[in-house]
Amino acid sequence: QMGVLSTWALDLKEAALILVVQSKVAADWAHVPKGALRGEPHFITVDRTFHVGDTIDFRSVVNPTYSKPRTAPDQQRVRGRRVAHTSPAGVRKWCARRLGDGNGSVGDIGGTAAPETISVRMLPTVSSPVSHKGLKIARAELRGSLTVTDAAAFVAALSNGVGHARAYSCGLILTR
Repeated sequence: QMGVLSTWALDLKEAALILVVQSKVAADWAHVPKGALRGEPHFITVDRTFHVGDTIDFRSVVNPTYSKPRTAPDQQRVRGRRVAHTSPAGVRKWCARRLGDGNGSVGDIGGTAAPETISVRMLPTVSSPVSHKGLKIARAELRGSLTVTDAAAFVAALSNGVGHARAYSCGLILTR
């Protein structure tokens, strides 16, 4: 309901964890112990208009998955099992589904880019030792440029994130 998305990065030079949080409601950081923060949180209100044809630089950490087909014992097709892409080539296939192929095919986030132009860096998996024992989330960092093909769909992707594992800091699209 609050539309919370997040991502984080380590600044090794400053020995700091940088946390970016986006939400549809104003954040209240007053309950965070003062010793936990290096400084006051920095708030930005994003008010930007996107148009078809705009070229946008972006960065995102995603959980690139696909559905592996399965069949039941009676040979009926059943819901596929979600499987992670674990190589840059697989992640580029995921990008092609989301962004289109850059040659006219349109993806579902309102922007297009040739997958081979997207920089892919595989990240360590994330796991949850408590409530979802055995959960492992594959992650990849994407960097590149895209061209807006559907401004409303692009704004929806910026607002709601893309892909799965959004509760585990995946899916937030950062733009410049």
